[in-house]
Amino acid sequence: MKTIKLFMRLFAAMNSSLRLILLIALTVTLLGMVLAQSKDWFGVCIRNCAQCKRMFGPWFAGERCANACIKFKGKLTPDCVDADSIAPFLKKADEDD
Repeated sequence: MKTIKLFMRLFAAMNSSLRLILLIALTVTLLGMVLAQSKDWFGVCIRNCAQCKRMFGPWFAGERCANACIKFKGKLTPDCVDADSIAPFLKKADEDD
């Protein structure tokens, strides 16, 4: 609580142009963090589908997995050791993608 009060005193003592610069810098920093984090699911999708494809070989539809994962924006990320999460992508050896 003391830290917040100290920050508020310092902020009130600043002139308006310095406040504006501080607020812009804070906004840009937070926006950058949000944008960087929002794309993390994409890499996770591709890596997890590729890992499952390496583990299960011809019995795993890797491309179908990646397409579904990207379509749902990472909400259905496959976990190779969780049968429920990869069941839609398992196939018979003679089945085509």
